[in-house]
Formats: sequence, C-alpha cells, structure tokens
Amino acid sequence: MVILGIDPGTSLIGYGVIKTNKEGYTTLDYGKFETLKNIKNKDKVLEIFNYFDKIIKGYKPNRIAIESLFFFKNSKTVIKVSEIRGILMLAAAKNGVEINEFTPLQVKQAVSTYGRAGKDQVQRMVKLILNLETEPKPDDIADALALAICCANTLKYEDGI
Repeated sequence: MVILGIDPGTSLIGYGVIKTNKEGYTTLDYGKFETLKNIKNKDKVLEIFNYFDKIIKGYKPNRIAIESLFFFKNSKTVIKVSEIRGILMLAAAKNGVEINEFTPLQVKQAVSTYGRAGKDQVQRMVKLILNLETEPKPDDIADALALAICCANTLKYEDGI
C-alpha cells in the first residue's frame, strides 16, 4: 500500500510518500511545497492544486493522510489552513483517493508512543522508523512522514495485521 502524508500549512506544506507491506515501510519520496509568506491563498490555489495533483498521479497512493485541524490561537491562521486543506482534499477527490485525518496527538503517539512529543523527537523517530540517513527537516516534512506512518499503523490495526 502506498500512503501520501501531507502536513498542510499556509506557506509551507510538507509531504511524504511511503510504501507499506508485511516487512515494514519504504520511503518513496518526501519534500515540501513552499510559497512566499506574503502571497494570499487565492493567488496560490492553482499552484498548490497542480503540485499535489502531479504527486498523486505520479505515486498513485491508496490513501492520503492529512493533519486534522485543532485549536488555533489565531482564527485567521485556522481559516487559511482550512482553505489549503480544501485544495488538498479536492486534489485527492479528483484522483479518487480516500483521505484519513489524524490529530497531532494521534500522529505523535503513532511514532513516539507519547502524544506530547516535541518536534525533535518526532524527527528522530521518523528517521528510525523509516531508516533514513538523516532526520527529515523542516519539521513539516517529518510531520508529513509521521502522518503516513500513523495512517499505515491504523490501517494495519483495522485489518488485524
């Protein structure tokens, strides 16, 4: 099974693609989509959609794991991230890929067994779980890979593996 993890943000969106089987996980790709911070969402919608549509078409994931929204102190931020999530969900829907949503707590528990793990701990654990040479940075990329791992673990649990 191929899983695309996406950590949505306003100017940086992390992504990670893993393949899972009975032996474990293989990292296929990871990276980031980045825009200048002063660009409005309405001016980057098509660029974000096209970028992730191409990734989905290229890797043909069975599932997409995306971070669900949680409480934000800044209501403007939550609205902007919601808009980005909508673009990503449209790309998934257009390609017929089911989305699984996970909270940051669920993701941290999946990779570190501790729901309040720090960013550095998540990066270290993702490196170990995926047998990467270096810790994935920035943390948006590590979070995206952690989302993919969380989704894979959830699907294994649901399938009784």
